[in-house]
Amino acid sequence: MRRTRLALALIVLCLPLAALAAGFSPAQLQGFPRDSLRIEEGSTHADFQIWVADTPQRQQQGLMFLTELPPGYGMLFPVDPPHPMSMWMKNTYVSLDMLFIGVDGRVLHIAHDATPLSTDIIESGGTVSAVLEIRAGESRRLGLREGSRLRHALFP
Repeated sequence: MRRTRLALALIVLCLPLAALAAGFSPAQLQGFPRDSLRIEEGSTHADFQIWVADTPQRQQQGLMFLTELPPGYGMLFPVDPPHPMSMWMKNTYVSLDMLFIGVDGRVLHIAHDATPLSTDIIESGGTVSAVLEIRAGESRRLGLREGSRLRHALFP
């Protein structure tokens, strides 16, 4: 009996790790285009797997209803034509860092640790061509700051 419980506990603990190894793909984001991008800060960089919110419907949904977002994953919201942008966390259960990206592909502003489920408006602080949402705390952990550069086909 004890051996069975131990085996069951190991399986339960390993399932989330197996999901990450297989590629995180929540049902809520089925149909969103997938891509990757790189963020550079000085001589270091971080690679992210992203979903692209490329339509008004996908932008409205965003990361709503997701209950987890592993490190190295995020969502990119293209803004075309570029303009000042505001976001909120309505129906979003995970805390996020929001990186507001200028037309040159550089981080214009970072909103750290956005509060889950909040309807408070988060402003870009200027004209942006995209917003990148990543797991809360990742921008600090990676040393990202205003001026960090994103490498993606969306930016020159």
